[in-house]
Amino acid sequence: MNRQMLSTIGAETGAGLLQAVRSPEFVLPTLALPVAFYLLFGIVLSPGSGERAAYLLATYGIFAVMGPAIFGFGAGVANERERGWLNIRRVAPVPAWGFVLARLLVTVVFGVLALIPIYAVAGFVGDVALPRQTWFLLAATHLLAVVPFSLAGLTLGFLFSASAAVAVANLVFLFFAVLGGLWLPAALFPEFLQAVARAMPSYHLAEVSLSVVDSGQAREPLTHLAIVAVMTAAFAAAAIAAWKRQENR
Repeated sequence: MNRQMLSTIGAETGAGLLQAVRSPEFVLPTLALPVAFYLLFGIVLSPGSGERAAYLLATYGIFAVMGPAIFGFGAGVANERERGWLNIRRVAPVPAWGFVLARLLVTVVFGVLALIPIYAVAGFVGDVALPRQTWFLLAATHLLAVVPFSLAGLTLGFLFSASAAVAVANLVFLFFAVLGGLWLPAALFPEFLQAVARAMPSYHLAEVSLSVVDSGQAREPLTHLAIVAVMTAAFAAAAIAAWKRQENR
C-alpha cells in the first residue's frame, strides 16, 4: 500500500467521520443507548451486584459496537448507493476494499466512543474490578465484533433501498441483541430459543467476552471464535455477492 493510497483512505475515513458527526440521528442513539441500557440493567436494577455488572459489561460491550456497525454500513451504504455516490467512487483513486476499510475505521472509532462510557460506568459506579490486561483483552474482543456486524450491515446496504435498509437493520439489530442473549442470558430462554441464539454471531461473541471476564467458567472461547470466523466468512461472501449484484444493474 503506497503513500497515496494511505492518504486517500485517510481522507475517506475523515469524510466518513465528519458525515457521521453531522448526523445526530445516528450519533446520539449509537453513543447514548448502550450506556443508558447498561446503567439501567447493570447498575440501577442490580445495586451492589458487581458480578452482574461484570457479566453485563461483557455482553453490553458487544451491543455497543453492534449499532455503529449495522446502521453505519447498512443505512449509510444504502443511502450513498441511492444518491449515486457509489457510482462516483468507482472512478475514484481508491479500490473497493479501500472504501470498506475506511468505513470500518469509522465504525471502530464510534465503537470505541460507545465503549468508553460503559467501561467508565462499570468501573466507577458498578464496582467492576478487573486486571488491566483483562480490560484491554475485553476491549479487543468487543472491537473484534465490529467486523462480522459491519459485513452484515454492508450486505443490507447493497440489497435494500435506503428506507428499507433502516427498517431491516433495526430488525436485524434487535434479533441479534435480544435473541443473541445480549440483554438477558440465553440460558434463561426456552430450549428452542436457545437453539436460535446459537445461530447468532452476537451469542458467540458474547460467550468469548464472558470467558474474558470470568475465565473460571468453561465457555470454550476458541470454539466460539471458530464459529464467529465461519459466520464472518459467510457475511463476507454475502456482501461480495450483493456488491456485484448492484454493480451489474
